[in-house]
Amino acid sequence: MRRIALSCVLAFALASCSALGDSNESGPSAPSGGPEQAKVTVGTLPIVDTVTVAIAQQKGYFTQEGLEVELKTLAGGAAAVPGLVNGELQFAFGNFVSFFSAQAKGVADLKLVADGYQATPGMFLIMRGKNSAIGKPQDLTGKKIAINTKNNIAELTARSALEANGVDPKTVQFVEIPFPDMQAAVERKNVDAAFMVEPYITQSQRSAGMTPVVDAATGATQDVPIAGWATSSKFAETNPKTVAAFQRAIAKAQQDAADRRNVEEAIPTYTKVDKDTASLLHLGTWPTTLNAVRLQRVIDLMRKYGVLDKDVNVEAMIVTQKS
Repeated sequence: MRRIALSCVLAFALASCSALGDSNESGPSAPSGGPEQAKVTVGTLPIVDTVTVAIAQQKGYFTQEGLEVELKTLAGGAAAVPGLVNGELQFAFGNFVSFFSAQAKGVADLKLVADGYQATPGMFLIMRGKNSAIGKPQDLTGKKIAINTKNNIAELTARSALEANGVDPKTVQFVEIPFPDMQAAVERKNVDAAFMVEPYITQSQRSAGMTPVVDAATGATQDVPIAGWATSSKFAETNPKTVAAFQRAIAKAQQDAADRRNVEEAIPTYTKVDKDTASLLHLGTWPTTLNAVRLQRVIDLMRKYGVLDKDVNVEAMIVTQKS
């Protein structure tokens, strides 16, 4: 992923300015009495997007808030939903598309507690092989493109970017392939190109000479929200102080992520990315607050490309922090 992030993974969570505080403040003090449930299990992914949970662990932000956090690695962002529904997870990182789909279909009743990751140019790239005949975006018409999961934020932004470059996305065949396997799939010509995120963008450029054809995080999809942190409505209702404590800890780490040095130092501790590669990654941003208007962009993309057949009340899903 030279300039994106996930996987796909990811991105899923919201909080207002009063809930998370602005970037120059550490946020409101913890409420008296401490969290209702001190031990919580948090679903996460070993991707760049989730670096703030690693930062929060390393800097003791959870401990400062009275939380004992057990991190559980998920197979993918969509796996967050069943974990929250069955109570196996108290909080989880996931892409907003998965969260909104589950909410709209009645599969889950979720609350967004913190923002996670936001796109910037260079982090969502459709990549071609070193000797590919594909030279420009229009050459992708009718081609096979690897995607980590269908109907997620990666595919939606890919469709939007292709359309903006004169390619009818309906002519493209998206093939589900995990991010770690995409480079090999392109090299074997199982697919013509691959929608890649960091660190796979940088790794594929360095080891295989792959190059970008389309940047899916520009134009209409620039700065689009990717993922965030969620909990179940039931847990949020019965454990408001626990939720508030988690929000404050993540907010502090999101603020720290504004300094790239913190990100580069943390990434190698929970991913298979070495320090040299971490220094080359094209990163997105880690917003410190949740914003319903910004998140509505995801809903609009989902409606446009048929992933969602009705609106979701984003504002009602956001948990604002109680002082």
